[in-house]
Formats: sequence, C-alpha cells, structure tokens
Amino acid sequence: MSEENNIMQEEEISEKAYDSRLMKRLLKFAKKYWYLFLLAVIFLFAATLVDLARPYLMGIAIDDYIKKSNISALNRMGIYFVLLVAAGFVFNLLQIYVLSYAGQYIIYNIRQLVFSHLQKLPLSYFDRNPIGRLVTRITNDTETLNDMYTNVLITLLKDFAILLGAVIIMFRLNSSLTWITLAAMPVVLILTVIFRLRIRKVYRNVRTAIARVNSAISENISGMRIIQLFNKEKPNFERFNKIGKAYYKASMNEVVTFGLFRPVIEMVASLTIALLIWNGGGKVIDNSMEFGVLYALINYISLLFQPINDLAEKYNILQSSMAASERIFMILDTPAEEDAGSLEFDAEAAAGDIEFKNVWFAYNDENWVLKDVSFRVPAGRTIAIVGHTGAGKTSIINLLSRFYEIQRGEILINSINIKDVQKASLRKAIGVVLQDVFLFSGRLNDNIRLNEESITDEKLQEAARYVNADGFISRLPNGYNEEVMERGSTFSSGQRQLLAFARALAFDPAILVLDEATSNIDTETEILIQDALTKLTKNRTTIVIAHRLSTIQHADKIIVLHKGKVHESGTHQELLAAKGMYYSLYQLQYQQQNA
Repeated sequence: MSEENNIMQEEEISEKAYDSRLMKRLLKFAKKYWYLFLLAVIFLFAATLVDLARPYLMGIAIDDYIKKSNISALNRMGIYFVLLVAAGFVFNLLQIYVLSYAGQYIIYNIRQLVFSHLQKLPLSYFDRNPIGRLVTRITNDTETLNDMYTNVLITLLKDFAILLGAVIIMFRLNSSLTWITLAAMPVVLILTVIFRLRIRKVYRNVRTAIARVNSAISENISGMRIIQLFNKEKPNFERFNKIGKAYYKASMNEVVTFGLFRPVIEMVASLTIALLIWNGGGKVIDNSMEFGVLYALINYISLLFQPINDLAEKYNILQSSMAASERIFMILDTPAEEDAGSLEFDAEAAAGDIEFKNVWFAYNDENWVLKDVSFRVPAGRTIAIVGHTGAGKTSIINLLSRFYEIQRGEILINSINIKDVQKASLRKAIGVVLQDVFLFSGRLNDNIRLNEESITDEKLQEAARYVNADGFISRLPNGYNEEVMERGSTFSSGQRQLLAFARALAFDPAILVLDEATSNIDTETEILIQDALTKLTKNRTTIVIAHRLSTIQHADKIIVLHKGKVHESGTHQELLAAKGMYYSLYQLQYQQQNA
C-alpha cells in the first residue's frame, strides 16, 4: 500500500464526533483519578452557581435598592457582589488547576503505555509503519486527548448546568418572556446540525492535508543529501508547494466554517435579546414588570448562548480526540511480540554450538527468503556467510535473535531450540554489530553502556582500549563524556564502528554476530577494526556476514548463500580450489581492487 493510501486510510478511520466504544476505553484511563474529577465537578458547580447568581442579584439591586434609593442595602449588596465575583474567580481557578493536573497525569500514563507497548512489538510492525507516524501518535495524538479530558468532559457538565439553571431562573422571573426566548432554540438547533455535518467533512480534509504535509517534510529532510546531490531543490519545492496549497485551502475552509458558525449564533442571540427588549420594554413602561427583571433576563440570554457558542470548539476537540484515540488504540491493540520460551541461558549453554537445521523462512506468506538452510557453528569457532544482495544473509541474524520466527525447521544453541529460550535471555547472549551503527543522543559512555549499571567506567574504558576505540575518544574535548549528536552524525563511520565493538565487548556476549562490520571503512581504520575483530572473536562463537572476502579468509568455515540456499561451504582455500561461486566472487573483487 502506498504512503498516500496509508494517509487516506488512517485519517478516515473515524468520522464520528462521539464513539461510545472509544469513550469507554478513554474513561478507563481517568478512572484512577476519579477523586480529582469529583473535586473539579464540585468546584465547577460552585463556579456555575456564582455565574447564575450574578444577574439575579443585579436584578434585585436595581428593583429593590436603586429604584427605592436604599443606599445602605445597596452598599451591602455591592460587598456581597464583590465577594461573589472573588469566589467565582477562586472556584474557576481551582477547577482549571485540578482538571489540568488530572489531565496531564492521564496523558503521561497514556504516553508511557504507548511507548512501553511499542518496545514490545515485533520488528515486522516497524517495517510496515513509518517512524514519523509513530512519533506523531506518541506526541500529537496524546496531547489531543489532553484537550478532551480538560476542555470537554467536565466543562460539558458546566454547559448543561448553565443551560438548565438559566432556563429555570428565567421561568421563575417571567415565564411568558422566557417562552419567547426559547422560540429561537429550534433555529439554533438547525444551525448546529448543519454545522456538524459540514465540519465533519472539512475536518477530515484538514487532517488528510496536514498528514500529507508532515509526510512530505519528513521524507524530504531524510533525503536532503540526495535532493542536493541531484539538484532537485526546485522541482521538490514545487511538489511541496502544491501540497502546502492544498493544506492552505483546507485550513481556510475550516476557518470560514468555524468563523460563520459563531457570528450566526451571536446574531440569533442578538435578535433574541432585541425581541425580549421589544416585548419586555413595553411591560416595564406600563409598570407590569420591573426593570431589574428585564435586565436579569437579558443577562441570562447571554449565559444561555455562551455554551452554544463554545459548541464549535468543543465539537472540534471531541472529533479530534476520537480520531486520535482510535489511532492510539490501533497501536495498543497490536499484539505484543510473543515469547513462548521458558528457559534461561546460563553462560555455558549460551557459548555452545549453533545449528540451523532445515530452516525455511519468509517475511511474507511463502515468498521464501531462506530455503532448507542447514549449517553448524562449533563453540568458539568463526564462520562467515557471503553471497549476493538478497541471498538471505541478514535474515540469519534476525532469526538467530528471534526478531522473526521461522516457518519450518529448527535453530539450536547447545542442542536447545531457541524457541524454548526466553527472548531476553537469548538476546543477552548475542552481541550484534551492524553495518549501520546506531548511536543515541547523549554522552558517549552511555552509548557504550546502554544504561547497563553492571558495566563500570573501568570496564567500559578497558573495552574501548581493547578494540582500539580509546585512541580517538581520548582526543575528544570531553573524552568519554563527549556529547553525541543524533545518530552520531559528528563521528566517522569507522569511529562509530569501533564504538559498536566497544559496546559489544563491554556486554561480553557468548555469541558475536558481525553484519557487514567492515564495509565502507578507510584503510587506516580498517587495520584498527581488523585488529579489534581478531580480539573480539577469540574463543567466542562468531558469525560474520561480509561483502569484503579479504576480511574473512581466516574464518574456520565460509558458507556461500545463493537465492536463499546454501550453495557451497568450506574454508577459504577449499572454496577457491573448488572454483565455484565463491571463486567467482573472489576473482571479481580482486579485479576491482586491482583496477
């Protein structure tokens, strides 16, 4: 499926502004903090009572004290009113603080849960899902949920309380004028339904457009070297400009839709107030109604339309939250990596023979990458695996570490099927050095130690010296405390490789796997790396995957893979004497080097 189709599918997964199934799951995260939400509700209703009381008190002040010139009572009412406003401020402040406190804790828990679950997912999941999209799930989507917990769930109660409270008080003040006011509500209801239908489509278009923008930015920044190398800045910008314009149009459509809803509702509110003044003003003039009552009714109409005005924003938040939650739950509902193993390796068992017995493996269906592969690595010996690109060399590493499970056959270590061994125990016994060494941002020594507390500074530095990494580390301004930029971009390929060797040695694995560990390295660094390799592989069961055949001549055994099968095997000299595929590969590389 193309990236474009993925974006369309993902942004259209939820068209509902409210999904009871999703809401039920979201409320489970809030259940732990029920006491905070209860406290917020108490503060909220207290603040609502203050909001409802103010117009009523103003009406009393006008009719009973101002009209009758009761100065002392008016002064007391003024004090009460100031205290009421202050109380409303405190209640609102406390409600916002408690809700925000609870909301942040909930989002923290969701983010930790998603991140923790991601670490348990099989590698095949990350093959199918771009990194940028997963980062968005953990950051943007979880933050979207925060708006729902803090700005929608509890505040909706306040909106209903204000609507109900205002209508009840208005009926107590003057029922006939209240009925006139409520006559505008069907118009508001129709406008709200129209808005809801319109904004759903608009919102979906905006989400799809921003997803395309994010995807284009991520892709172009990652491929900036290729873009500049082939002078494609201009056509690339034109392509991005087209995507940007589509997002601009979608955003402006959203702005216009939201911009129309609020003024239209405010216009209906103003017409309702005008109708109230027209009817109520006559009654005040002929003394059939007090002016303070009319004043209070006008204020209550403003209160009545305030939640309706906020409806557009709350609807947007709710719809965003439903879409965000569905994407988050898609991650959480993905089954974690299964581990049926119950055994734990001790050091002696892990250092035993490795044997692949009639192994068949495919990443997808029966598109076999390995076909009936069998070989054995005696304990403490080194074997090398060579072959053309796509022959299945790297798949052997993935299978040995159980990043993927084989479909047929067995993989044994010391006669123990690795499926019976706990994955954590198995991977602890295997040290892997990849061609593309990954370094984390942080300090250099942390990149060797990887938060393993048992690796002391002395052991770490001893490992670095042993694999010749100490030479360049000692020349760094901060030595082992040097800050590492993202992916180790300030280090050369050879330096990163030496750090990977130091990392492997510091963890002292029983089995060592080297995947193209000497590719793309300059001659001087290669000498250091070859010396480090000799030390690393000594008395250690080792599997070396290499393109440079000159680096594996001293391996105890060399296996040639071709189209997923073991084509031939033997020592370097035996394979050259056989004049088969290995001989052809060697001759080709020899000619290239001479050229």
